[in-house]
Amino acid sequence: MNEGLQIEKLPIGLAGFDLVSNGGLPKGRTTLIAGTSGSAKTVFAAQFLVEGIVKAGECGVFVTFEEAAEDIRRNMMSLGWDISEFESNGQWLFVDASPHPEIMTEVIGDFDFGALLARIEYAVKKVNAKRISLDSLGAVFSHFTNASVVRHELFRIATAIKHLGVTALMTAERTSEYGDIARYNVEEFVADNVIILRNVLDDAKRRRTLEILKFRGTSHQKGEFPFCVIPGEGVVVIPLSSIQLKQRSSGIRITSGNTELDNMCGSGYFRDSIVLVSGATGTGKTMMTAQFMAGGARNDERCLIFAFEESREQLIRNATGWGVDFEQMEQDGKFKIVCEYPEVGSLEDHFISMKAEIDAFKPNRLAVDSLSALERVSTVKSFREFLIGLTSYIKHQEIAGMFTATTPTLTGGTSVTEEHISTLTDSIVLLRYVEMRGEMRRGITVLKMRGSNHDKDIREYQIVDGKGMVIGKPFRHIGGILVGNPTYVAPDEIDRITGLFKDE
Repeated sequence: MNEGLQIEKLPIGLAGFDLVSNGGLPKGRTTLIAGTSGSAKTVFAAQFLVEGIVKAGECGVFVTFEEAAEDIRRNMMSLGWDISEFESNGQWLFVDASPHPEIMTEVIGDFDFGALLARIEYAVKKVNAKRISLDSLGAVFSHFTNASVVRHELFRIATAIKHLGVTALMTAERTSEYGDIARYNVEEFVADNVIILRNVLDDAKRRRTLEILKFRGTSHQKGEFPFCVIPGEGVVVIPLSSIQLKQRSSGIRITSGNTELDNMCGSGYFRDSIVLVSGATGTGKTMMTAQFMAGGARNDERCLIFAFEESREQLIRNATGWGVDFEQMEQDGKFKIVCEYPEVGSLEDHFISMKAEIDAFKPNRLAVDSLSALERVSTVKSFREFLIGLTSYIKHQEIAGMFTATTPTLTGGTSVTEEHISTLTDSIVLLRYVEMRGEMRRGITVLKMRGSNHDKDIREYQIVDGKGMVIGKPFRHIGGILVGNPTYVAPDEIDRITGLFKDE
């Protein structure tokens, strides 16, 4: 029988990891967790034991070669894990092999880890452990001069651990994000599996990723996956490449909140569609989200808005000016505003907190105002991954979504945000300034409407107190609006061009 079919996976409980690993860690084997300083190796190793205790009732042993056990207890408490309580319950046992200041920290000559191995075996049997973490192998090498002997002894420990029938994690430090797997080349001696954690500085922004380099004899997802460390949760992996295009598609229409815009869209948006509203500052993007929310509330739908540029009070005040009562919608329990500056966290942090809000509130409609603000705190790659993850999640939940994006100039142009999300959205509505004879006016057009016919005109609109967007007639005799260069076209020239495309 094929060996891969015989290897059982152990779901380890870390959010997202069991998906990218196709079911968890190979059970009864040793996995090396390699990463640079600050990549969350110790957190991963501790969480491996915590999740086993909390979710599977499996006791664990933590062998520390570097930090004192008391330091680990204190550090993990910041994540909401009371290791002392686990110890009191007989579920967690430390084997403290960390150096002490009064003891010589460099050993020269022959030595072995026989005593340490005996302590590990005793600890495993004492609590009937099913999981064991060893942190960090680099500390072992730093205190012993004979590296070849250290490798031999580590191999001996790894073999003994395997015979104990436990699933083990060992951490090791790397010197660079994309260099050798580990500083002392230990992976081939101790590990059946290798996972790399990275903490890359890209364009002055830190981004953590996880890559499963190898799972001997079994499958896993390929590539790097973003993750973050969340208080109370620990390591949370975002399995973007595991997203599948299997969401359902509805033919049911919903209102945009504006009757004339509904007509332009062919009777409104589809219920599970993602709409991108693109325009310069001041063109009314936030107003469109307010009307979108109000349209849902009138139909007894639950509506959630994520605002990254304006405070809750400012949004309520502005919405009131457009004839939308956000406060009443909140009192009715059908509406929620979540406001936060993009700079308070990474895009991975925002994605996880937004997903938690969606899961808790269970909206029928969702708006993000604006994506351009989120783009400020991200790299190009992480922004693209964030959009894929968010749009996919919304679609799978059959939530109608509206995103806003700001164009780089007042007269239009394609923003970087639009380039990343235009192919992910079902509908695109463009808002543009139109300069005519020294007067600045506004135009709206439906550029894309997947699965439906729509109005092709560029129509003038006004923002009216108490009413919001009031859409008027199409612009006539004006060309170049979308490219930001409006020009007057004589009527006879329009007739001539139109005649070129008449049906025979």
